[in-house]
Amino acid sequence: MDRRLTALAKAHGVSTWYEDWRRRRVEVAPETVVGVLGLLGVDATSPAAVADALAATRAVDRAALPATVVLTHGTTRALPGPGVVTLEDGSRRDVDGELPGDLPLGWHRLGCAGREVTLVVVPRRLPVPPRTWGWMLQLYALNSERSWGMGDLGDLAEFTGWAGTTGAGLVLLNPLHAVGPAHPVAASPYSPASRRFVNPLYLRVSDTAAYAAADPATRAVVDALRPDRGDLIDYDEVWTAKRHALELLHPYAQPVDLAADPALASFATWCALAERHGNDWRAWPAELHHPDAPAVAEQRRQLADRVAFHAWLQHLCDEQLDAVTAAARAAGMPVGVVHDLAVGIDPGGADGWQLADVLAQGVRVGAPPDDFNQLGQDWGLAAWRPDRLAETGYAAYRDMLRRTLRHAGGLRVDHVAGLWRLWWVPPGAGAAEGTYVRYDAEAMLGILALEAHRAGALVVGEDLGTVQPAVTRGLRGRNMLGSTVLWFARDDDGDFVPPARWPRNALASISTHDLPTAPGFLAGEHVRVRDELKLLGTDVAVERARATADRERLLTMLRDEALLPEPADPGPVVAGESAPPDDVVVAMHAALAASPTRLLGVSLYDVLGEVRQPNMPGTVDEYPNWRLPLPATVAQIRADERVTRIVDLLTAARPRPATPPSDGARRPAAGDGQADQS
Repeated sequence: MDRRLTALAKAHGVSTWYEDWRRRRVEVAPETVVGVLGLLGVDATSPAAVADALAATRAVDRAALPATVVLTHGTTRALPGPGVVTLEDGSRRDVDGELPGDLPLGWHRLGCAGREVTLVVVPRRLPVPPRTWGWMLQLYALNSERSWGMGDLGDLAEFTGWAGTTGAGLVLLNPLHAVGPAHPVAASPYSPASRRFVNPLYLRVSDTAAYAAADPATRAVVDALRPDRGDLIDYDEVWTAKRHALELLHPYAQPVDLAADPALASFATWCALAERHGNDWRAWPAELHHPDAPAVAEQRRQLADRVAFHAWLQHLCDEQLDAVTAAARAAGMPVGVVHDLAVGIDPGGADGWQLADVLAQGVRVGAPPDDFNQLGQDWGLAAWRPDRLAETGYAAYRDMLRRTLRHAGGLRVDHVAGLWRLWWVPPGAGAAEGTYVRYDAEAMLGILALEAHRAGALVVGEDLGTVQPAVTRGLRGRNMLGSTVLWFARDDDGDFVPPARWPRNALASISTHDLPTAPGFLAGEHVRVRDELKLLGTDVAVERARATADRERLLTMLRDEALLPEPADPGPVVAGESAPPDDVVVAMHAALAASPTRLLGVSLYDVLGEVRQPNMPGTVDEYPNWRLPLPATVAQIRADERVTRIVDLLTAARPRPATPPSDGARRPAAGDGQADQS
């Protein structure tokens, strides 16, 4: 690659090479670098353009204040001259050439050297998380006598209350982010229309004040709309029924004050427009492409009833999430509900429309090839533009975190390495033909710590796959947890690492939503399905042999650790013959319990014997992604002997303290909990 293009790419945080999952250097194609620079507004399409762009980059005054200054509490920072800090409470402090270390946490303004920029003071670290266990739950997969074809927030409140009484300290959810209101309804919780608002599909219609206020005839019509549970979740059927029911109940509702929440008013406007023009704003009439356009204001007036309706749905979501939080608190959970933050958004969705000025238009976020996803991944998601985030004081990022944390005892950040760098795939390229773009990790991680601190929430980062050591160090340094998954806990020879050697600073689980379930792994289901779907990069016989070897290695580790009895027959170790599958699954959970890991997460798919994994990366409609219900109702789960066995095992390993820490105990004044350096 031309050295000038390399220098230009480096200046804008675009990688010209990277290490793959085998730690081999991979050179990025020049056309990929040029394409990604273009997404950042940098013309590199000719040698002359590269020279001009590089000259402009080098002309920037390195001593000048950045667009946003992030200061860790207790530290100082030199300034180019005297300045004034306007604190978020409105008070002012003069500073003489240096930002002091005693500035309060928060969002302030700094005036210095003729500029005024955002100043964010962030905590050094969060409080040390508790040692506890809990359930990892795909909420849509729950089912009860009162839910409508999929799990809802009423089911979640009931499940959370029960889980807390058994000793569980948390419930970790799939993302509850909003999707578009038009059909077809998006199934993936990781491709949302908005990460700032909630999917009303999860509402329990009968738990609303409007349902209670309605006349008996209206309630009877609403009750008759309830869809039955099917073999697969039909989101379109559920949304058709719930939307109709909620429209019948809307006249009985109290109005929502849209003036008090401009972001909600804009989101509700997008929903009303999406009902008329479709879920992708890029296909709308050109005059509607910007939220502040006059045509949008006119449409908002014409569609006032629909705007009010969608704002009311978000109000209901807030109410029912408050009830879930109350159930967790009443059950004495030391953490409570841990919400999941998707790595990106559907570029045609509400956030893509409202936040277009801080997004890279045309980029698709994904991941390079690795051992399990051998063709790379293209998630089709939009990405923040790092330069625009800084220029706007990270306001969009802050507001997204605040809304997500309002109802959270914790936050799981999907693909947390994206706070450091993201794999960008430019238009026209395949999933493997992208490159990494760097973000300001000090700002991204610090702001996450500040907002989590203010919410009294812990943070779990999903740091699996090809992750730089700086990610793990950065999480540990702020008392944020990483992720440990049994499948990936291997040494250099491929053998499973004993749980005693797992990291302490993590959430440990057997699997994830993108990997085989425990029963599926034992049965080799992941090989069969990927072969059927043409997702394997090697011969199926090779994959079967590797799966068999992996299974035997797992059973060997479990036996060596005295977590699984030795087979009576000294012949070959084969799952299902040398030990009943349920016993092996329990032994896997015993491995979690034997680890020093702070948080333990248990999937109901594993415990209830489901061989199919919730999501198959690399597929859309070829596999029933995100549509698999659990094979038991909420009531049946509570009575299931397999569930009881796991509950007893983990409660004994992670007994709850006699007095759970209060919110105040988890929120020290300066946000500086004792560091957990394990």
